[in-house]
Amino acid sequence: MIDITGLTPVVIDLQQKSGPINAWKASIYSLVVLVLFLFAGGQVLDLFNVDIHSFAAAGGIVIFLMGIEMTLGIEIFRYTDGPKGSTTLVPVVFPLIAGAGTFTALLSLRAEYNILNILLGIVANILIVFLVLRNVSCLERILGQGGIYVLRKFFGIILLAIAVRLFVSNLPYLAA
Repeated sequence: MIDITGLTPVVIDLQQKSGPINAWKASIYSLVVLVLFLFAGGQVLDLFNVDIHSFAAAGGIVIFLMGIEMTLGIEIFRYTDGPKGSTTLVPVVFPLIAGAGTFTALLSLRAEYNILNILLGIVANILIVFLVLRNVSCLERILGQGGIYVLRKFFGIILLAIAVRLFVSNLPYLAA
């Protein structure tokens, strides 16, 4: 669910609008948020009386809108409406890296897999996030504007497919 390579065009756009993104901070903050949610996410949802299926369906809708945005080239979310210099935390850490889709995936994985394996997966993903954020300018030069455009469209379609799957697989639980 962490699609940092697909979000490269968004990250490049954010850097152009808001200045540099601190890869180290974004990676550490994301790691902390994901690990906290892994252990306390279920309790937070219970606090608000929200079940995992409703959360997953809502996450699917958000991911769907992000996919629509990437595929059609329209702006739905305003990523730069926060205070100056807050781009590393919002929207990079939340919701782009650690968002509803990632949280839903973590809770679903927790029900099926060993916590240690999930933690190792989180760390591996965050290492990739760090490398991509650290080298986003290099990726921009290598891919060029055309490559970034194609990458954005391709991963937009992938996000749409993930969103549809999340929503459809949780729909029967919502109807009950």
